[in-house]
Amino acid sequence: MTTPALELREIAREYGQGDSVLQVLKGASLTLMPGEMVALVAPSGTGKSTLLQIAGLLEKPTSGEVMLGGLEATALSDDERTALRRNDIGFVYQFHHLLPEFSARENIMLPQLIAGLPPQEAGARADEMLDYLRIGHRAEHRPAELSGGEQQRVAIARAVANAPRLLLADEPTGNLDPQTASYVFEALEALVRQSGLSALIATHNLDLAARMDRQVTLDDGQVVPRVI
Repeated sequence: MTTPALELREIAREYGQGDSVLQVLKGASLTLMPGEMVALVAPSGTGKSTLLQIAGLLEKPTSGEVMLGGLEATALSDDERTALRRNDIGFVYQFHHLLPEFSARENIMLPQLIAGLPPQEAGARADEMLDYLRIGHRAEHRPAELSGGEQQRVAIARAVANAPRLLLADEPTGNLDPQTASYVFEALEALVRQSGLSALIATHNLDLAARMDRQVTLDDGQVVPRVI
C-alpha cells in the first residue's frame, strides 16, 4: 500500500485574542498521495495560509497530527522539524523571495549547499533546472534583471532543487498576468509530474485549479471537496 506524502489529521488551530479565542481550523483533515496535485481554493481569511504553514511545519497546530511520508512530525524537536522541512518540503509563494544579491543560478544552488551538496553538483543541478524551465540563458542574471515570470520559475526551481517529497505553494501565480501565470503553472506542473512529488497549491485562479487532480476548499475550519 502506497504511503501518503502528506496527511493532516484533525488539525485544529486557534489563537487567543484578549479574553476570546479565534478558531481558524477545526478538525481539518487532508491526504495527498505521491504525484498528486491538489488545488486549495477558498476565500481570503478562511485559513488557507495557516493550513499551508502547518503542513509545511512552519507552525504547530493546537491539536491534530501532521504526517509526512508516514512520519508523525508534530512531536519532533525544532531541529528535527527544520531538517525535515529542508529535505522533504519545497515552498513557493506569491512573491518570489529570491535573494537579490545572488544570480538565478546561485539562488537555486543555495538550498542544495545548505543541505550539504558539493558546489559542483549543486551548480550542475541548478543548470539542469534552469534549462528545463527554459531560462538557462538567464542563469547569471540577478532577480531584478528578470521578468516576473522568470523570477517565479527560478523560485520554483529553488523549491524543488533538493527533490522534496512535498511542494506547498501559496498563490504562486497570483502576482502575474494571465498568460504568464499559465506558462509558469505549466512549468510547475511539468516538474511535479516528472518528479512524482505531491503538490498542495492555494490559488484563486479557477482555470489553473481545474487543471489539477482535484480541488478542495475550507468550510468552517474543515477541508472539504470543492463543488464545481
